[in-house]
Amino acid sequence: MSVKNFERSFGTAMSFEFFVALRHLRSRRQSGLLSAITYIAIAGVIVGVAALIIVLSVMNGYESEVRSRFIAMGSHVKVVTFHDRGLSDVQAVAKTVQSLSAVQAITPYLEGKGLIKHKKHTTGVVIQGIDPRTAGEVVDLKSCVIQGEYLADEPEAGILLGIFLAEKLQALPGDTVLVASYMGNPSLLQMPQMMRFVVRGLVRTGLYGLDDNLTYIHLQEAQKLFLYGTRISGLELRLYDFQQAETVAAELRNRLGYPYHANTWLDVNPNLFAWMKMQKWTAVIVLSLIILVASFNIISILIMITMEKKAQIGVLKSLGASTRQIRRIFTFEGIFIGVFGALLGSAIGYGICWSQQAFRWLSLPPDVYIVSWLPVLMRKSDFALITLITVLLAWLASVYPALRAARLHPVEALRNE
Repeated sequence: MSVKNFERSFGTAMSFEFFVALRHLRSRRQSGLLSAITYIAIAGVIVGVAALIIVLSVMNGYESEVRSRFIAMGSHVKVVTFHDRGLSDVQAVAKTVQSLSAVQAITPYLEGKGLIKHKKHTTGVVIQGIDPRTAGEVVDLKSCVIQGEYLADEPEAGILLGIFLAEKLQALPGDTVLVASYMGNPSLLQMPQMMRFVVRGLVRTGLYGLDDNLTYIHLQEAQKLFLYGTRISGLELRLYDFQQAETVAAELRNRLGYPYHANTWLDVNPNLFAWMKMQKWTAVIVLSLIILVASFNIISILIMITMEKKAQIGVLKSLGASTRQIRRIFTFEGIFIGVFGALLGSAIGYGICWSQQAFRWLSLPPDVYIVSWLPVLMRKSDFALITLITVLLAWLASVYPALRAARLHPVEALRNE
C-alpha cells in the first residue's frame, strides 16, 4: 500500500506519520539496548514530572498554611508608634482608621516581655493584653482555646497560656501563675511589677513560636502590669481583603503621619515568606534537570531509531513519503514520549499528594517547621505548566533527530541493505 492510499484509508482515524511513529516505539524487533534506553527516557520524564508536581504542591501547601495561620492569629495591619512610645490619643487614631472602607474591624492591644513563674518553673514570655470584646473580630483566638475558657469581657486576673508554654510550666486551667515585668520602671534596681493570674485556658494556634512563648491577658490588666496608664501599644486591623494590606498601610501612614506607623502581616515575617518563595523556585529549577536529562535520552533514542530504521525510511521515501512526513514521524515519537511521561508522572504526583492530604502520613517537628504535618496544595495551573514544559522539551529534543532522518536519501538508505 502506498503512502497516499494509506492516508485515504486511515487518515480520518490516525495520520500516517503518527501511525508509523507509534509502530517504531512499540516495535518488538528493536535491539535490547534501544529498548532499555527508551524505558529509561520515559522513566526519567515520569520521575521528573512527578517530583515537580509533588515539590510544587508541598511548597504551595506550606506557604498557604503558614500564611493562613499567621493571618488568622495576627492582624492584617497594625498601627503603632515609632520607638514603641505607645498610643495615647486612641480615639482619634481609631476614628481615622475606621474611615477607611477597606477596614472590617479594629481592636486595641498592648504587648510586652516579662517572666512567668509557676511553682519551680520560670521562663520568659511575650505578654499581650487584649480586649476580649473586640479581639475576636480581628484574630481567631477564641476558637484556639482547647482547654478551659476564653477571657471574660470584664477585667479580671485571668491569663491564657500557649499549649507548649503550659507544658513547660506544668500549669493547667485553675492554677495560679506569677507574672513579672520591668517595663515602666526607671531602674533595674527597683522591684519589678508583679501580678498573679489564674490560668483560664490553654491555646493551640498551630504555630510553635506562639504556643511556646505567648500569653494573653485583659488589656486593662496589661496596662497595670506594664505601668502604661491608659496608653496601648497599637491598634490591630482586620481587612475585608488581606491582599490590600500594603495599600491600606500606605494610606494610614499618609493620613496619620509621624509618630505613627503602619505595619502589614508581611512585615511581621518578611524573611520567612521570602525564604519560602526562594526555596520553591530553587527546588523547581533543580528538579527540572531530571526532565532535561530525560530530553537528552530522547535525542539518543531517536538517533538510534534513525540508524536502526534507515532501510524503512528509504522504503517510505521510495513509496512517496515526503521529507516533511519523515520529519513529522520522528517529531511525533519525541512528543509521544513527552506526553506519555507527563501524563503518567502527573497521575503519580497527584496520587501521592492526594494521599498526603487525606491521611497526613508524613509529619513534621513543629518546633522546626512551624506546622506539624506536611501540607499539600495542588493547583491546576502547576499541572498544566509542567505538562506543557515537558512536552515542549520533548519536542525540542526531537528536532535534530527528525531533521537528520528527513535528510536521508532513499538510495543511500537502501544501499547497504
